[in-house]
Formats: sequence, C-alpha cells, structure tokens
Amino acid sequence: MRIDVQFADRVGIAHEILAVLARRNMNVVAVEVVTLEPGSSDVFIDIPGLTENLLPSLRNDFMHVPGVREVKVVDVLPGARRRLHLDTLMAAMADPVMAVDAGGRVVAANAAAAMVADMTESELQGKTLRDLFGEAGLQDELLEGGFRAPAREVRLQGQPFLLEVTPVSEPLDSALGQTVGGVITLHAPRRLGGRIHALQHASSGFDSIIGDSEAIRALKARAARVAMVDAPLLIAGETGTGKELVAQACHAVSPRGSAPFLALNCAALPESLAESELFGYMSGAFTGAQRGGRPGLIEMAEGGTVFLDEIGEMSLYLQAKLLRFLNDGKFRRIGSDREIKVNVRIISATHRNLRKMVADGSFREDLFYRLNVLQLEVPSLRERPDDILLLARHFIECACAQAQKPICRLNAHACAALVANHWPGNVRQLQNVVFRAITMTDQQVLNASDLDLAEGSISTEESAQFQEAEDWDKTVARFERAVLERLYPQYPSSRKLASRLKTSHSMIANKLRKYGIPGSSR
Repeated sequence: MRIDVQFADRVGIAHEILAVLARRNMNVVAVEVVTLEPGSSDVFIDIPGLTENLLPSLRNDFMHVPGVREVKVVDVLPGARRRLHLDTLMAAMADPVMAVDAGGRVVAANAAAAMVADMTESELQGKTLRDLFGEAGLQDELLEGGFRAPAREVRLQGQPFLLEVTPVSEPLDSALGQTVGGVITLHAPRRLGGRIHALQHASSGFDSIIGDSEAIRALKARAARVAMVDAPLLIAGETGTGKELVAQACHAVSPRGSAPFLALNCAALPESLAESELFGYMSGAFTGAQRGGRPGLIEMAEGGTVFLDEIGEMSLYLQAKLLRFLNDGKFRRIGSDREIKVNVRIISATHRNLRKMVADGSFREDLFYRLNVLQLEVPSLRERPDDILLLARHFIECACAQAQKPICRLNAHACAALVANHWPGNVRQLQNVVFRAITMTDQQVLNASDLDLAEGSISTEESAQFQEAEDWDKTVARFERAVLERLYPQYPSSRKLASRLKTSHSMIANKLRKYGIPGSSR
C-alpha cells in the first residue's frame, strides 16, 4: 500500500515519520518527499506490508507526530507516475528519440530508436554516438558545441535520417548551470514529406473542384477513374485552370491518399536547383550544400505522389534523369554513387503542346510516352461559362472573410461583365479580379466598374443594357440569349458558333434549343 503523509515543515519531522514505521518493523521500499507549497510538504511512502486492517492504527500513530496534518492512501508515488507517463510518451513517439549524457552515451531511448538501431532498448543504453552512427566527427562536434548544432543528415543501419539535437542543461539558478547532455531526434525522409504535405495541403478530393458545368462534370468523372490507377498521369491545360488542384484531388482519392503529396514547379527553378530539390544531394556535393546532405522530394514522398508542374520547362538533362527513375524506380542523389529505390507515383502537368515539343526536339519522346500513360485535359474558364458566377461567389466569400468584411454581391452589370470576359488567365485571373475588387471597394454591391477587368470583356455600354435581375441565374440567361442572338446570324450553325466562341458544339446546340433561337435544330 502507498500512503501520502502531509505535514507542516519543521526540522526533523520526516525522520520522526519514518521512525513510526521503524518501531512497527514495517518494510519501506520507496520514499519521496515533495514540497507542494511554502511551509507544507508531503512524504509519499511505499509500504508493501501495510493492509487495510493496519492502516487506522498507523494513521493514529502518524497523527501524534507534531506537524502531521493528514494521512491518505494513493495509487502510485509521484516519481513512479512521472516515469510511467514519460515511458508512455516516449513509446508513443513515431520518430526515434535518444537521450545522451555529457559523454555522448545513450542513457534512454524509445522503442522507435531501438527498432531502427536493430537492438533492444536495454542494449541501446550505453552505446556512444560514435558506435551508432560511425562518425567520430559527429560526436566530437556535438560535445564541443554543448549539443547545439544545426540539423544534419546521418545514417543509422544504412537508413538516412535528419538529426536534430536539443541540449539538456541544469537550471540557470543552480551552482553550475552547465549542459549535461542532449536529446537527439531522428526524422525519416518519408515522415518529413508527410509533415510538409500536412502543412501545405488539405484537399478533400474532387469536392474541392468548384463547378457544375458539363465540362467539369466530365473532368471529374474521368479523373475519378484515372485516380485509382497507379500509373503516371499527365494533366494538360492552360495556365491558371487549376491543374495542381486536379492533381491533389486525384492523389487524395487514390490508394496513396494517406501518403505525402509533394510538388515541384519545373519552371520556377534553374536546372541545378531543380535537380537538388527533386533528387536531393550528399554532404559537400556543391558549394553551399547543407552539411550532412538533404533528401529530395522523391525520397520524402515515399509511398505517395510527386507532382511536377510545368514539366515542359524541364531541361533535357533532368528529363534523362527522370526517365531513368521512371524506368526502375531508382535514382542517385547529387554527389552519391549509391542508388535509392522508392515507390512514388509521378503526376505531371503542362500548358504546352508536348507533342509539338517532341517533334522539334525540345522534349524527349521516350519520356513523353512514359509520362502520358494516363491523361486529363482541364478545360479553360471560357469553355465552362456556366461556372463563372459559381466560382465568383466562392472567391467573394473567401476574399470577404480574409478582409474581414461583410459578404458582397454582384449586380446584373457585374455578372454580365464576368460572363462575357475572355479570361486568358482562367480561374486564377478570376480569383485575382474578385480579390482586387473586394480589397479596393467598400460597396456591398459590386458593379462592373469595380471589377477592373482585363481586355476581353464587354464594354460598359453593352453591359448597361442588362437590367437588374432577381437572381444571377436570370442574369446569365438574359446575357446568353443576347450573345447568341447577336452572333448566330454571322455564324449560322451550332458548329460554326461553337468554333467562334471556342466551346463545345453540344453546349451551343443545347443553348440554341433552350432559347428557341432560329436554326436550333441544326
């Protein structure tokens, strides 16, 4: 049984309490004295031979000791409780963690550290950092720096890890206040990739793709099929159409959805940086390389997906290295002669015509066919005019929330201007237009003049003819009818008119029938 004897502090009282047990010849296996508040303390005692029958008389003896206030039964001593919680905390940590003393020897480690070191936790205790990592310089650097050092890559049992160290120091108000050791945490590249993915992406699958037009419904249906096939996917479409959003959705609903999704924009980095970002590098591989090296996106995305945006901008040298990886799933870091094999899916995207680039020699034909196993075409915004106002509503809500303003709405003139705009920058341009309008105006109702549209929109005189409507759907219908009635005499067939408006023949045919415009049967 374990008891807590609460008492007022005075010299010798703890000795008198233990003397009570000595007079009764009771064996004591653990004693802990804890000061909870000034002038008052608790002594916790583990007495295996104490029973419920003996407790009342023992409590009576304790209460005769001057200063004793109360005697209670407890389930566990504070120190044991703390050790149990710390052991559970260490065991629950997925990353390998080791506590080392001032000499660089392991004094405690969790189950994950023992697993990667291929030994039991008891066997791991007492090992030096030099024994574990095979780097004398690493241990010397940590000891000389007081366990203060930047993160670096190490290898344990042949596996790469990013090592982070935190010094363990005595309290500043102690006599010495010196560093007495450190806590070492090892991060596997895959877990690093998972954390990056969690911070950067919160995709909910195809629900994140806004739109209800025929073109978007067809895209979602096709994407849902290709997402489940574990093969390279090429997504084509103009700039700003949301190709990365489609790639994220495909990843989220695929069997790899719980693994990392990491992206690289091939047009945003020069060849050397793009190579190191994608494949990683070893220590000293080039000037400015991080000490210890660093894993690349392909290595950190183990089990998941790597998205290569603007693949058409990738250099021929990187194309060859990517082709090698696609052939057998193996690659080498920059400055390394060791091959690494990983299991990732490659999804790429481009706004360029890769077939034409293959023909003129600026893109490898063999790589094109390796990337183009599955294909999706993301429609431009002008091919899905039915979605423009739906997207505008969504962006207005987001912009107003960000600006901490009441939700705004569009009047008929603004709706007509949005639908009529050519949108060369697609959805991204629409988002920017809405955000700029919300930022620059205090009006609750946005007019066409507030939108500051780029070239391609109808004129103010043309948009002024549309009257205020009861809702957006009626406004869109009125505008569609006006556009079709004006253009149909010049392009007197659904196919010619579809070609003029750069949209599908079926959509134009349906609209002509809907509004009863002459020639709708063609």
